[in-house]
Amino acid sequence: MFTLFIGSKNLSSWSLRPWLVLKMLDEPFEEQLIDLTAPGASQKILAINPAGKVPLLHDRHLKIWDSLAICEYLAECFPHAELWPVGNAERAHARSVVAEMHSGFPLVRQAMPMDICGQHPTPPLTTPLQREIDRILTIWTELRQEHVADGPFLFGHFTIADAFFAPVVTRFNSYQYPLTGLAADYADHMLALPAMQQWAEAAKAETALAC
Repeated sequence: MFTLFIGSKNLSSWSLRPWLVLKMLDEPFEEQLIDLTAPGASQKILAINPAGKVPLLHDRHLKIWDSLAICEYLAECFPHAELWPVGNAERAHARSVVAEMHSGFPLVRQAMPMDICGQHPTPPLTTPLQREIDRILTIWTELRQEHVADGPFLFGHFTIADAFFAPVVTRFNSYQYPLTGLAADYADHMLALPAMQQWAEAAKAETALAC
């Protein structure tokens, strides 16, 4: 059985991604949560991962860290799930948007840090921040236009691309950024997923205990 080490569900956008993939695979796994706000959290993480970060996946004696590396590994373990699209062109497209999300959008991360349970005013929309938001919404809209007949996810069925944009969906919700059209439909669909609802409920429980 897999063991997935994750950070606080209210705060850890990186942890949500492989957790959501495992849930959508309907694969049993043991969850080990580290409270990122607790004293000694950094030492606890270093004790399991010398890179000093979560998430971390244990598969027997194998350790995989970094959310993208974990998701890639799961895609190889469960090829039938098509976590990457089957076609070469679509797979390359999916990898491109995932890589862009993995390494990009620093202003969105800074201005809208993940806070599942929070409700905040929309931050000041500077031109560079708006440019990043517009890029995200363009990705969503163009992919939904292309794959609308194939299902409700970015590439029709659930893929790693959806897992990587899931934290952004929560950010737009927490910071009350107004969405319209296909982007709004996509965000609503993601927030309504049972797995996303489960994550949000656990985040609420965390914040209640913190208070």
